[in-house]
Amino acid sequence: MNRKVRTLLFSTLYPSSVRPGHGIFVETRLRELQKLERSETRVVAPVPWFPSSSPRFGAWARFAATPHEEERNGFRVYHPRYLLPPKVGMNIAPLMLALGARATVARLIREGFDFDLIDAHYYYPDGVAAALLARWFGKPFVVTARGTDLSLIPDYPLPRRMILWTAARAEASIGVCEALMQRLGSLGAEGSRLRVMRNGVDLERFKPLPRSECRRELDLPEEGLLLLSIGHLVELKGHHLAIDALAELPGVRLAIVGGGEMRAELESRAAGLGVADRVTFAGARPNTELRRWFGAADALVLASSREGWANVLLESMACGTPVVATRVGGTPEVVASSEVGELIDEHSGPGIAAGVRALFGRNPSREAIRRYAEGFGWEPTSRAQVELFTQIAANSATAAR
Repeated sequence: MNRKVRTLLFSTLYPSSVRPGHGIFVETRLRELQKLERSETRVVAPVPWFPSSSPRFGAWARFAATPHEEERNGFRVYHPRYLLPPKVGMNIAPLMLALGARATVARLIREGFDFDLIDAHYYYPDGVAAALLARWFGKPFVVTARGTDLSLIPDYPLPRRMILWTAARAEASIGVCEALMQRLGSLGAEGSRLRVMRNGVDLERFKPLPRSECRRELDLPEEGLLLLSIGHLVELKGHHLAIDALAELPGVRLAIVGGGEMRAELESRAAGLGVADRVTFAGARPNTELRRWFGAADALVLASSREGWANVLLESMACGTPVVATRVGGTPEVVASSEVGELIDEHSGPGIAAGVRALFGRNPSREAIRRYAEGFGWEPTSRAQVELFTQIAANSATAAR
């Protein structure tokens, strides 16, 4: 193809002006792809319909407040609404998503953006919905798996059948780590259609900064070891285990960056263990501010019970900060050297504490950690993406002739 390949990015995991941090990793991959100047993209990011934007309705109110169209970082983003009924929502979500987006997709084509393929993110329900849209509009499609969409959701029989139906029809299934594609293959997907395209890290945004300067800016004590735990305050992220670890690490402090439903519970846990004076709850922070937190910390702790490809690990290492992480999902593929971190098998506070002691027993070099992270730039993934998309578009055009 001589012209740019035109893609329709389809996912409920995409940021908006109302939820700027939601699905930031999908937007980042698109922005990096655009740097090659070989593709043109519109984004369709549906949100559940809700009748009121009153703050008392929490997350549902933010759905209602989401604009129907907006411009973000040079991309036109459309947010059609779809119905998500309670109780039966999980099983019918793919159909509701596709029906909700259908008019928007038709309008884009009618207005001149006759895209070459659909680039869907998150296998269920988004990927299944993309398969329906692809059938209705006669377009090829690919689906990128990112974590629980393959590690957890296929445990349910009906979603598993729909995922395999989608995988059989997709031009390619892309995993952000090898573990996810092994999982999809074990479910019965055809191996020749499975691709691994890992996430990269923005090496300009995330780079080493002076520790003392970062601590002063964040109003943190300048002396002593500081651990950092980042992510939504939900159980699967394991913040509670990082707090438990402090009971076995005298004098060590912990900063927790993230917002969510468990904050009060985590504060109570810290108080009950007598470590509340060593825990800082920083709340949710924009991705652009995280490098100061990485710079201030002596190590990142990621105590998740499930992960696909955890971007936060690469962001930390790009800042020269070592990591202690549970051995789950794609994490061993990210932390593949003992010089950059410690993988732990025991998912517990004592296990994390032992990992922290083992890490600092090796006295990790921040310079060596940064060099390791520099091997994870975005360009190889972006080139693999655009080459795949261009080939799919060319094959589709040939078939149409």
